[in-house]
Amino acid sequence: MKPTYLSALVIGAVLSGCAGQAETSQPAAATAPVPAAQPTLGADSYRAFADWRRDFRRRALAEGIRPQVFDLAFRDVTLNQEVMRLDGRQAEFTKPIWEYLDTAASASRVDTGRRQWQRLADTLDAITARYGVDAQVVLAVWGMETNYGSYRGNTSTIEGLATLAYEGRRRSFAETQLLAALRILQSGDTGPEQMRGSWAGAMGHTQFMPTSYLEYAQDFDGDGRRDIWGEDPTDALASTAYYLSRFGWRQGAPWGLEVVLPAGFDYAQADPDRRRPVADWRALGLTTADGRPLPDHGPASLLVPAGAQGPAFVLFDNFRVIRRYNNATAYALGVGHLADKLAGGGEFRAAWPRHERTLSRAEKQELQQRLTALGFDTRGADGVIGPNTMSAIRAFQQSAGLVADGYASESLLKQLR
Repeated sequence: MKPTYLSALVIGAVLSGCAGQAETSQPAAATAPVPAAQPTLGADSYRAFADWRRDFRRRALAEGIRPQVFDLAFRDVTLNQEVMRLDGRQAEFTKPIWEYLDTAASASRVDTGRRQWQRLADTLDAITARYGVDAQVVLAVWGMETNYGSYRGNTSTIEGLATLAYEGRRRSFAETQLLAALRILQSGDTGPEQMRGSWAGAMGHTQFMPTSYLEYAQDFDGDGRRDIWGEDPTDALASTAYYLSRFGWRQGAPWGLEVVLPAGFDYAQADPDRRRPVADWRALGLTTADGRPLPDHGPASLLVPAGAQGPAFVLFDNFRVIRRYNNATAYALGVGHLADKLAGGGEFRAAWPRHERTLSRAEKQELQQRLTALGFDTRGADGVIGPNTMSAIRAFQQSAGLVADGYASESLLKQLR
């Protein structure tokens, strides 16, 4: 699968993905980072980096990289302080899911996507015919990743990955990606100057990581190169479609549907990783948002991203495929919603609880501590709202006569205080 990363390309500090990052879980909401101090590097740092580069060159050559390829790729490469800053920043506050989706599927993004669809209609038809992936989904990934190619990132992939391999949080992973990037250069698909993208190594129109590129990139236009970096997005769009097809995309099937839950619904059933037959959901009283019987597109799970106060969704297999591109629930919901709107769909019917503010990590820790002190054990106060905390929240809500949706909200914290 294409590795997907947290990229700051499209939505400012909003979560974005890249192909091949499903191997690494991404946060389920956009983050607004706390500014970090610019690192100050002394001569010792650059000497140590030079030592690392010499050692990595030896290992790369042992893996089959030709000396001239390595030396050309690393010409003028140095430690990138901006990459170091971005890798070290700490996210404190998260953006509510509705604000994330406001941007992900904004009117301007939908309008631009429809114009691109019209402009590239023949190409997209051919891609759909070959790979069996709906055109609006390929467009939605493109729109989410780089705003239809308008900003693909300008960091040298070699320099960015070399910096992360030398002094990043996941050095082994970065070295693997760096070696893959050198293999791409050695193949002749692009050159070092053209190989640019996000600070974390994601490249091109639809943000492929180098290892995913090697496995899934396509030469759809038949020019002998798998070019995901240039102005023509054809190869990148085909590569994305191939990637999704390899992970089981079902053409014509929805990623999910907005649903209405019956009164008194047991929100413990809402778990995006727990699937059950549609017949079971029908028996529990779920209907589509417009009141029709729930259609059967295979086993489905239930997602209530804002608790009982917001929309509810059943999620089918195609949602899981999108998450292989970027393993963030918010990202997959954004791609699905944008794709639906590109194809003529509208906004979700249920309103979001826009009066609520997303809790900071410190506030989530406080919520966990207060719940535990009241006898509703969260089994730790790490500031991460996982199954244990949600169970504790539901138990507290039931004891207080509230709807037991397990949602960690500002209102709930105020009640606990």
